[in-house]
Amino acid sequence: MKKIFFLILLVVLPISAFGADPSEDRPCWSFEAKGGSFAPALPEWRQYYGKRSMPEYAVSLAYKFLRQVEIGVEGGASTAKGSGYELIHSQNAGQPVYGGNVTYTIYPVNVFVLFRGIVNENQWLVPYVGGGFTRMYYEEKIEGQGTTHGRTDGYNYRGGLQLLLDGMDRDAANNLYLDYGVYHTYFFVEAEKTHAVEKSSSADLGGTAYLMGLLFEF
Repeated sequence: MKKIFFLILLVVLPISAFGADPSEDRPCWSFEAKGGSFAPALPEWRQYYGKRSMPEYAVSLAYKFLRQVEIGVEGGASTAKGSGYELIHSQNAGQPVYGGNVTYTIYPVNVFVLFRGIVNENQWLVPYVGGGFTRMYYEEKIEGQGTTHGRTDGYNYRGGLQLLLDGMDRDAANNLYLDYGVYHTYFFVEAEKTHAVEKSSSADLGGTAYLMGLLFEF
């Protein structure tokens, strides 16, 4: 695995010096806004909600201890509407029970450490991996029966690839730095796996997310 990682670093070294480079200072913070799809690990999900996944949106803020290492916090939300079954809590030995129309929402909060494979401020492609702690808040609104809500803890891990956008419009990149202190802007794609088991039902409220978004370093 280490050999593969270092090989990726060699491949993604910058081809040319595109991008805003207004000073020798380096960014200390990262802010991400992203969205995509989240496929729950609940085994009966598709049968009762009609789709394999639901939309997910999230934002994160991280502090860079080193240029390549940062720790951050992320908050997200996903909502789906299904017909008829409550999948988390059950009165029948863990089997889903009929409950009318259901609106299911989760709010994952992640604390993570991230390692970015960056060796040069003008590097076009930057791979990254990370993981950490997850607290999953959930809510099920069941038509005619009220709302069930709670929380559970687990873990997350992720990996992705980011593309430097500064060189596409150098003037805009320089203005972002001068006006807002933004050193770099990236587009990124990411896969994230979450595992969070609700203790009373043994239901895994985690799943797999495929996301894309914008990253701002300042």
